[in-house]
Amino acid sequence: MLIVTYDFSNNKIRTKFHKFLKKYGHPLQYSVFEIKNSPRILNIIMLEIEKVYKPKFTLADSILIIPISLADTHKIRRYGYSVQEEKELIWFD
Repeated sequence: MLIVTYDFSNNKIRTKFHKFLKKYGHPLQYSVFEIKNSPRILNIIMLEIEKVYKPKFTLADSILIIPISLADTHKIRRYGYSVQEEKELIWFD
């Protein structure tokens, strides 16, 4: 699992990056995403950052990628809305 957090001073770039990350994970907060990763997903994200976003960085912009090993996921404590993120939904018609 990855936690990706970001801050861009430019609203347009921030919104574009948010939409990009939604393809691979879900937001925990507006600028914090949880991504169930694989080496392929991580490579896609890092390539996109390097090619598209890093050239547009100002001194006020940042992206932080935090890997969390499967062995450590049981240590995560969730409260409030984020508790629902771990539950599987089953729909019946």
